[in-house]
Amino acid sequence: MDGATIDQAMMRHALVLAKRGLGRTWPNPTVGAVIWQIEGVQPIIVGRGFTQPGGRPHAETQAIAVAGEAARGASIAVTLEPCAHHGKTPPCAEAIVAAGIVRVVSALEDPDPRVKGGGHAILRNADLDVSIGVLAEEARAVNLGFLSKILDHRPLVTLKLAQTADGFAGVMGQQLMVSSSVSKQRVHLARAAHDAIMVGVGTVLADNPDLTCRLPGMMPFSPVRVVLDTHLATPIGCRLVETCDTVPTWIVTGPDTPNEKIDAFRKTGVIIERAALGKDGRIDIRDALKVLASRGLTRILSEGGPMLAEALARADVIDSAEIYTSPERLNREGIAALRPGLQAALGDASRFEVSHKVTSGRDTVVHYSRRG
Repeated sequence: MDGATIDQAMMRHALVLAKRGLGRTWPNPTVGAVIWQIEGVQPIIVGRGFTQPGGRPHAETQAIAVAGEAARGASIAVTLEPCAHHGKTPPCAEAIVAAGIVRVVSALEDPDPRVKGGGHAILRNADLDVSIGVLAEEARAVNLGFLSKILDHRPLVTLKLAQTADGFAGVMGQQLMVSSSVSKQRVHLARAAHDAIMVGVGTVLADNPDLTCRLPGMMPFSPVRVVLDTHLATPIGCRLVETCDTVPTWIVTGPDTPNEKIDAFRKTGVIIERAALGKDGRIDIRDALKVLASRGLTRILSEGGPMLAEALARADVIDSAEIYTSPERLNREGIAALRPGLQAALGDASRFEVSHKVTSGRDTVVHYSRRG
């Protein structure tokens, strides 16, 4: 293999490692790192790592610890620029220099103002060979949530919505099981890859959900549960509140919610944040997302049903969407799944593209990705 082919192969390996941290490294990005030596014409991997839960240790120091002395004279592929600032740990760029690594293949510059080229500068000033931009688009896709938090001051938003074959999400006043068991498993996996699940208070009142990862062995990967609740109508005895000591529950409420009401929830361990209201008198979606980003969230899975989905569409903050369609029809009046704003957004080829379609049990899943 030539040098460029080896660089891409090592970066692909690093990207696979980085994906292991999705949903578990916020507020930090999830990064993968691979260290290799060349023996003859073949690359031999001597160390690899990825960002650990909570954001530390970082991928680079994990890989260096595995490589040990084999890091001297080696190359390293990292999916994001090594950090340059002194925080709870020394900069990874300095750790790479100290390890004796001579070449760095980096996918992206880190837009965080504390880094933003500083890591690459440390490496170049130490006479390391630095290549930037290898598999940049693939790396951007993996860390789109972190990039969105830094650049747009909001988390990435993934919309999940299920509908019957005739376009209904449910029936007023009763629960309707639309998705197949296979689709439900798919959604639980998606939950584990996000920092938070977001619903509106209407979903809490109607379903009293758990919003956890209930696949075998995956309960510890359950993300934060976020409720948008303008007037703090969430029942204090609901499951999300009762289990907040096991899986965090955050509620975003309006500016006029009485302090004594908020204090009652805070005593249970629920995190309460305030956000501005929109012209409709409900939580302003963009302001709520800004608040959630300020607390470190980078990836949110919206499971709040048609009303929240419509609000997200009208605020133009949906980054990707998965629409699950059952082969069964409701054959009576129900709650429309895709309301006008969401239909218009997903149908606008300049804003969204259908990236792929899959079969999930009996259901069809269409995945939409935001362009640009």
